[in-house]
Amino acid sequence: MDRKRADALILGGGVIGLACAHYLLAAGRSVTVLEQGRVGGGSSHGNCGTLTPSHASPLAQPGMIGTALRWLLRPDAPLRIKPSLDPALLRWLLGFAARCNPRDFERATAAKAPLLLRSRELIEELVRRHGLDCEFEALGTMNVFRDERNFEHARAPLRLLADLGVRVEVLDAQAALAREPALRPGVAGALFNPGDAQLRPDRYVAELARLVRAAGGTIVEGARIDGIVREGGRVAKVATTQGEFEGGEVVFALGAWSPAFARQLGLRIPIQPGKGYSITYTRPASCPRIPMTLKEPSVCVTAWNSGYRLGSTMEFAGYDTRLNRTRLDALRRGAAQFLHQPEGPAVVEEWYGWRPMTPDDLPLLGRVPGCANLTLATGHGMLGVSLSAVTGLLVSEVIAGTPPSFDLAPFDPARFG
Repeated sequence: MDRKRADALILGGGVIGLACAHYLLAAGRSVTVLEQGRVGGGSSHGNCGTLTPSHASPLAQPGMIGTALRWLLRPDAPLRIKPSLDPALLRWLLGFAARCNPRDFERATAAKAPLLLRSRELIEELVRRHGLDCEFEALGTMNVFRDERNFEHARAPLRLLADLGVRVEVLDAQAALAREPALRPGVAGALFNPGDAQLRPDRYVAELARLVRAAGGTIVEGARIDGIVREGGRVAKVATTQGEFEGGEVVFALGAWSPAFARQLGLRIPIQPGKGYSITYTRPASCPRIPMTLKEPSVCVTAWNSGYRLGSTMEFAGYDTRLNRTRLDALRRGAAQFLHQPEGPAVVEEWYGWRPMTPDDLPLLGRVPGCANLTLATGHGMLGVSLSAVTGLLVSEVIAGTPPSFDLAPFDPARFG
């Protein structure tokens, strides 16, 4: 078979694109994945690797606008919006602000939670069935607070999560320290999420690529897209630095790069790159057993047998390629407030990546109106790894024309007009 023609042509070799490839191959389709760099080299690489149904609530929530304004002049704030006159960013911010209300918050949470729960199950099934070597552990996660008011505020949506099947245990200060001895005294309490899990994300992506190749799929790395040609209501071909490719079906899984390539098809995709950072260390002698988010500084902490990572923060600064030292230092300071031993013995990697953020913090999943063979699978925000498996399943169902496992209306690519 000519590698440049496949039943399904997937644009993007990150965690979403590879998960789509896996499920399409399982459904009997031939698949080619095009990746402009190396597989998993984007936001799939350096995140903290938690699988979190507990994070069903969107970034757009009541009170967020006031918080963002208070942080506007703080370069080390957990959420930073760099002042800009970019029209696309301004439109995105207006759309985001319009959704920071209780009604939209509850709708987004209710839409996302079932997908996260199912994806968590599917990822564990993949790990067990195929022996994925990615340091998967089902240990739960913790959200830890030092401020009592923040802790009280965070407990408000727990009834909504419980109604959606997401279990959360409230731990007072003493119980939190007993559950996780790596924490320093002075915490107000914690929320323990028993249904969450963790894995090493770069290894998970590498293992997905192994599965795809073993099942007969083709992955073309270094295939930078030069042009996407649309003819007669279909994507006819994709021109890349590795040649031209065609697919009976085309899956758009380009993450934060989606808007620029969508314009070649006459589409407007309201995604902004939300820049996140991480520092990977060799594993310290004393570190948290349970992955955790230190809520006030918004620092995620994950330990694996092979290493230790501090990550998170959100910066809207366009496609800025600088490694912002202020943001990295904020991770270190935040961890030091909470942990006895906040850093590992040696730094292995300092990293940033762009998360594909939509105004409502819901992904774009489904067929594109007016383009018969194009399916979007992008805009997963901070939850690409968590939502990877269910996205692959849903895309395979959409392309097969079978009823999807979940109602895709909240994720309709046409919902922004």
